Amino acid sequence: MSFTLQIVLFSSLPLFLICLTWKLYFSSSKSHKNLPPSPPKLPLIGNLHQLGSSPHRALQSMAQTYGSLMLLHFGTVPVIVASSVDAAREIMKTHDIIFSNRPFSNIASRIFYGSKDIAFAPYGEYWRQVKSISILHLFSNKRVESFRQVREDEVARMIEKIQKANNSVVDLSELLVSLTNNVVSRVALGRTYEGMEVKNMLDRMVQLMAGFSMGNYIPSLEWVDRLSGLHRKADDLAKEIDEFCEGVVEAHLNKKDFGVEGQDLVDVLLEIQRDNSTGFRLERHMIKAIILDIFSGGTDTTSTTLQWAITELLRNPRAMKELQQEAREIGQGRSLIPEEDLDKMPYLKAVIKEAFRLHIPAPLLVPRESTKDVKLLGYDIASGTQVVVNAWAIARDPSVWEEPEEFRPERFLNNPIDYKGFHFELIPFGAGRRGCPGINFATVINELALANLVYKFDFALSGEKAFDMTESYGITVHRKYPILVTATSYK
Repeated sequence: MSFTLQIVLFSSLPLFLICLTWKLYFSSSKSHKNLPPSPPKLPLIGNLHQLGSSPHRALQSMAQTYGSLMLLHFGTVPVIVASSVDAAREIMKTHDIIFSNRPFSNIASRIFYGSKDIAFAPYGEYWRQVKSISILHLFSNKRVESFRQVREDEVARMIEKIQKANNSVVDLSELLVSLTNNVVSRVALGRTYEGMEVKNMLDRMVQLMAGFSMGNYIPSLEWVDRLSGLHRKADDLAKEIDEFCEGVVEAHLNKKDFGVEGQDLVDVLLEIQRDNSTGFRLERHMIKAIILDIFSGGTDTTSTTLQWAITELLRNPRAMKELQQEAREIGQGRSLIPEEDLDKMPYLKAVIKEAFRLHIPAPLLVPRESTKDVKLLGYDIASGTQVVVNAWAIARDPSVWEEPEEFRPERFLNNPIDYKGFHFELIPFGAGRRGCPGINFATVINELALANLVYKFDFALSGEKAFDMTESYGITVHRKYPILVTATSYK
């Protein structure tokens, strides 16, 4: 060994020792982290290959092996999956503020004006302002009540369509989608939008939002999203959506002032913008993002819940008979059961709760993200970790529910558990700060529609797929096959 080489080696030794000590320290520090149990993962893709076509079911199965709080990796992104009441409570109540952020979504950002809506906006001052506006001005009890006539009109229209079928087969799924679309359209936008163009636009949005974006989970492979055309599809759709929303806003700006009683939700948002009554400047693109959030989200989840509820009733004649008896005692031969009588129907409310329990529309809710390092059920969770709450698995947990796979509305009679975010056994609308603000609006549509369907008709399922409960997974979990029925008018 030359003298010069020896000099170089010995002079480098201190730097080498420093680097080695640094690495050993941080490796030791990491090894002392108490991380949740984690299944083996593959290079680069992590555990993505294990999700399959029904992620909520796959994650439930994995939780049975690795526990109710698991650490997975979706690509290079660490993800905590919570599948128990205790874990959900810790995330949505005890440490709610730490887990109130939303992870960045490339597609949501493109479609919702840089995530300026309520659902996908990152936690911060902007989100607090729009959430406050939604609670105080858009979905307050008084505002929801003001749209009672719209709901009753649209339910009456649906009933009339079924009656005109004259005992021939009707697609109840299609009618329920049309009902919720019309109610939400009239309430939010001031008129119905039943054309295929708008339906096609919303269907494509749901498909894109439910699709896989490589860049969200493996940033180094974001080029794949560009090469596959995903970004182009999202940008083209965003342009189409913006033209639609811009037309809605312009139509409202050019119409006469209907006053408070005639206001739809776009009117309310424009009034807040004009008067600056909240002290927060609502820009035009923000209004369009909120409009899109309400219009798209309110239609899909509500119609899905109604479809599952009526399906379960048709599969369980005893429950159907019990609900029909309650409805017909309340209805007393009137043309429709009005909203004011819904609170007199405890079995109806139990049926809705049981439908939510078995068929949560968005079974994994909307992902959250931790903003700080935190201890969760004794485990160390790093800042920036994504969090998925498997609300579907919690609602079918045999340690919480007796015979969890059975449709038994009676379990909710004289039972304090509700779905409004205070009982973590049942959280279809989420809970905490990021809970859905439109819960009261959705609930009353579900109750009114279901009460009047069973009040007015006796149903019989039709077709070879009548009892097929196969799911179609997306942002929300739908029935794969439509509900085809024959409906006989009662009396």
